[in-house]
Amino acid sequence: QVQLVESGGGLVQAGGSLSVSCSASGIDISVYTMDWYRQAPGKQRELVARVTPGGSTTYADSVKGRFTISRDNAKNTASLQMNSLKADDTAVYYCSALRGLSRRWGQGTQVTVSS
Repeated sequence: QVQLVESGGGLVQAGGSLSVSCSASGIDISVYTMDWYRQAPGKQRELVARVTPGGSTTYADSVKGRFTISRDNAKNTASLQMNSLKADDTAVYYCSALRGLSRRWGQGTQVTVSS
């Protein structure tokens, strides 16, 4: 059974930092593109950051220079380091694994940034 489990969310003040992690089981993430999405109340889910199997990364314009995505294939995990957090970063953050037409989702972890 495939599972993606996020952890590390929480409450942080604006300007602070937080790291969220995604632990995968049932798949070998080394062959998957790993994404972090987020969904704020009343808004559509949006792609925040992506890391390909080869290690290439892309970021949403809103988080460039502040967020860093990484992967550890040996540990079957992906992480998102978030710095200089803003109130607008408040959302549920979802880990997702993509390979071809197959996409898997985690259950999400809440990140709340207080201003």
